[in-house]
Amino acid sequence: MFTHEREFTYSRTYRGPIRAVILDWAGTTMDFGCMAPAVVFREVFEKEGVPISLEEARIPMGAHKKVHIGLICEIPTVRSRWVEAHGSEPTDEDVDRMFADFVPAQEACLSDYSQLIPGTLDVIAECRKRGYKIGSTSGYLPGMLAINQADAEKQGYVPDATFGAGDVPRGRPFPHMVLRNIVELDVSPVQSVVKVDDTLTGIEEGVNAGCWSIGLAISGNEVGVQLEEWEAFPEDVKQKHRDRIYPTMYQRGANFVVDSIADLIPCLDEIERRMARGEGP
Repeated sequence: MFTHEREFTYSRTYRGPIRAVILDWAGTTMDFGCMAPAVVFREVFEKEGVPISLEEARIPMGAHKKVHIGLICEIPTVRSRWVEAHGSEPTDEDVDRMFADFVPAQEACLSDYSQLIPGTLDVIAECRKRGYKIGSTSGYLPGMLAINQADAEKQGYVPDATFGAGDVPRGRPFPHMVLRNIVELDVSPVQSVVKVDDTLTGIEEGVNAGCWSIGLAISGNEVGVQLEEWEAFPEDVKQKHRDRIYPTMYQRGANFVVDSIADLIPCLDEIERRMARGEGP
């Protein structure tokens, strides 16, 4: 009877092309600066008598919006101000109440921030020319996503599949939304899929799904300013932002980091070169 342990293990290597690119929404394909959710989070906490900064509002960005509110409550500075204002720590009931306020307020303002980010249509056209399918994920709920989708369609962007945090048991950083896209798009293996996101938790979403993951450092949550303000920054200020954000996104598992979706195609080219050599994410 053969009892020796195997000296070698064998695995299959994918050497084909990219089959799908899965994109986030706010801060990735529309709403440069990821402004819409941050603004409403501030409004919700202001209503509770606990003002928060834009920076505090952005820390958990990418998560399911109810989870996001709970995570804001856990930020020590916010928690301290809450106790000062209310005499007790925030509860699940407080989170539920704020979330109930958040949903209609978010839906009401989404279209104010729905302009596509420069480069989106050109990149999507090139991806389609190459035969890539286009998926999308978001921390938004179905009603919010429906508004984004309608506004995007008017501008010429219609992904092949869309799933938000309300469509899965767990939102980011869990991989559920990406995996639902993969099933809906009927693509395999997961190594042939690229996830693109402007949030740290969105990068982790792609990594946890087993996909290639690309971070967008400038167009979304990590800088958090609208396009006109970004363009007005001196070059040294822009570079300081890059020097701060790029390493953080790589630390979270991104295979590539670029400024915005406009810079995506060279990354996809390099991914295909690596896969042809038998490399994976």
